[in-house]
Amino acid sequence: MELAGRVIVVTGAARGIGAALACRFAAEGAAGVVVSDLDLDAAEVVAARIVAQGSNAVAVRADVSSKDDLKGLVLAAKDHYGPVDLFCSNAGVAFGTGVHASGDQWATSWEVNVMQHVYAAQLVVPAMARRGEGYLLITASAAGLLGAPGDAPYSVSKHAVVGLAEWLALTYRPKGVKVSALCPLGVRTALLEPAVLAGHPAALAIAAQAPMLEPAEVAEAAVQGVRDEDFLILPHESVRERYARKAQDPGRWIDEMIAEGL
Repeated sequence: MELAGRVIVVTGAARGIGAALACRFAAEGAAGVVVSDLDLDAAEVVAARIVAQGSNAVAVRADVSSKDDLKGLVLAAKDHYGPVDLFCSNAGVAFGTGVHASGDQWATSWEVNVMQHVYAAQLVVPAMARRGEGYLLITASAAGLLGAPGDAPYSVSKHAVVGLAEWLALTYRPKGVKVSALCPLGVRTALLEPAVLAGHPAALAIAAQAPMLEPAEVAEAAVQGVRDEDFLILPHESVRERYARKAQDPGRWIDEMIAEGL
């Protein structure tokens, strides 16, 4: 999909990968970018930056774990610019906890990292399918392909969302709706960097597998992946090789990961 002239929604867009995606989509000539986040003030800063560069953008607050909030977000996009062409469900959470994470941490991980994408699909895919055109860009994670030792809720929920993206692609690609799962490894964001600096095992395991990228580099890979309509968008090329090794022999891959201290 070419992004020029498209109406695009990005969740979790106040900072990090989401902000970089919103700015990069605007630079591609989007008709309008809806910058959404729980932190409305920060989202408004990103939207103002886009407008200052001569593009259309508006900030809308939304809690992605609420289907009602996401419905309001889709309606706001339509009111401002028209029907959504590309919905980028990007918001995510991580707690750095193991299997004994609290019930609230498991529930929040599931609601934000999985149900957000379910709700988004429920809200925008029917209209896209009727038009015979549309795009879902789902920010998953390389953790959804390779795991995230040290963070069970994050790893499990990201595996689930890769599975959801695959199901959506199998079901709706014949109807003209394209789906991509964006799966970066380590990225210099407020989600990961503080944990790396604090020496958290999960964060260190991610950082050890490949150099951390800047959010702008991930956004660049996402734009190219959407343009090429790739299902898996892998900003870290090493993830492709690791994922292939895992597919060939999962048991041996687990042994290798353990031997590497991951």
